[in-house]
Amino acid sequence: MLMKIFAAASIAAIAALPAADARRPREQDQAFAARKAGQIMPLHEIESRIVPRMPGCDYLGPEFDPGSGVYRLKFMRGGSVIYIDVDGRSGQIVGRSGN
Repeated sequence: MLMKIFAAASIAAIAALPAADARRPREQDQAFAARKAGQIMPLHEIESRIVPRMPGCDYLGPEFDPGSGVYRLKFMRGGSVIYIDVDGRSGQIVGRSGN
């Protein structure tokens, strides 16, 4: 009986949570919209240009800044993190940090 009450209370609590993410566009949704509008290149094209230029690194994934249209690709080499900033419009590297 106690488990049923707990389960019902848990479901009610989850249902009552505000949908904060529904009000704010997600990074990937903004990147998709910019790509669809022709404002930026597809991510797979950018990755195919940059990832081969990073031998010995593990590619961890991208982040997208919709304000600047810049992708930040994250790599790991040994214990060091390397960030490569790429202009989403041109595919050109515009910044790098880390070793």
